[in-house]
Amino acid sequence: MSTTHPERTWTGPGAPERLAILRRTRSIAIVGASDKPARASYFVATYLLSSTTYDVYFVNPVLAAAGKEILGHRVYASLDDLPVTPDLVEVFRKSSDAPEVVADAARVGARTVWLQLGIWNEDAARQAEAAGLEIVMDRCVKIEHARFHGGLNLAGFVTGVISSRRQELDR
Repeated sequence: MSTTHPERTWTGPGAPERLAILRRTRSIAIVGASDKPARASYFVATYLLSSTTYDVYFVNPVLAAAGKEILGHRVYASLDDLPVTPDLVEVFRKSSDAPEVVADAARVGARTVWLQLGIWNEDAARQAEAAGLEIVMDRCVKIEHARFHGGLNLAGFVTGVISSRRQELDR
């Protein structure tokens, strides 16, 4: 069963541009970060911390107010509270929250806003571009980084299996 999307008119950066974004990025702030291992943001954070050289910061006002950590790292209430200006702001929030996050990213001086898989907001894209920000929508930083750096197999994820035989995929 395919998922339908409303008419998409905005065209995002192609693969070479996404690779260039990832290459020049040094710090990533994950907005909407979760401390729950079953959440996509936790999985992506684990990958970024273990498989990249990025400085990773977590933003979640609820967790910050509770004094919680994610993977041993402090959680901040907002982008304004970070000790650095992040190069890239990765968003794990609903699509309707994207314009607010774009405004916050522009205000703190970030260069790129990256909306996670399933997040698409053309108003936020136009807003980002008007503010001089790069924006990527409906893509996963982890998947893109792994794809560009040889960390994906045919199924799209690192399996940890070393073999000369092609893996049989579940059908």
